[in-house]
Amino acid sequence: MSARILHVSDLHVGAGEDVQVERAVASLVESVDPELVVASGDLTHRGRRAQHERAHAFLMSLGPPVLAIPGNHDIPYAFPSRFTRPWAEFERLWETTEPTFASAALHVVGLNSVRPFRQQGGALTDRQLDDAARRLAEAAAGACRVVALHHHLVAAPWRAARKRPLSRRDRVLRALAAAGAELVLGGHAHQAALSERREFEVLAGEPEAIVLAIAPGLGRPRPNRLGEACGVQVYEVGGTALTALTHLWRGDGLALVARRTFPRGTAALDP
Repeated sequence: MSARILHVSDLHVGAGEDVQVERAVASLVESVDPELVVASGDLTHRGRRAQHERAHAFLMSLGPPVLAIPGNHDIPYAFPSRFTRPWAEFERLWETTEPTFASAALHVVGLNSVRPFRQQGGALTDRQLDDAARRLAEAAAGACRVVALHHHLVAAPWRAARKRPLSRRDRVLRALAAAGAELVLGGHAHQAALSERREFEVLAGEPEAIVLAIAPGLGRPRPNRLGEACGVQVYEVGGTALTALTHLWRGDGLALVARRTFPRGTAALDP
């Protein structure tokens, strides 16, 4: 059983979105035929109603089902609504900030890592982690178990100091791995990054593989800032392996620039 996921993040609609880039994403969807589109936050730039509606319309126009979660830019910047009604516009269109997608091949759990009282940093509570474990346990046999949130767990290559990862990410990673997650998707850093847990941590026994991934940003609210990529990730899930394909904007289209393959389960890849 196989499936594909298209992972987009950080659209920042309202900050000068590029219609050419959007058309390129639509063309890529036609080419790779993903079962699901995951949008991992910062769909808007200032959390305004018109921006939410524009982002929703674009994502839904791609065709496949969309699992969307909020980012720190998707809540109001104005007081008091930032604290009294932070999710109102997001939930009006997407119904929930913590959705679940389930099929025979994929089981994707969305988690809301945004905290209105923080500008950049994010966190997950113990209740959220317990709920994620419960939802992951409902996956069909053989389905790839995926968790999506906005704040990244793996460090991006160049922006580690400026873009804060999830708070207490070691604890979160342990909890998600224990719950059976195989792939954790994030955004926030505007750079692509991928790592398998055993690449940076020595683990006893035969732990199952868990891949941490960040999608490059699709929008560029500060186009002259160095260290920000523009593109998307595609994940191909097979019976024994998971392949991540990074597509970056090259001025006239999205080009495949990197391909990494990771094992599923405890086995190693064939040499």
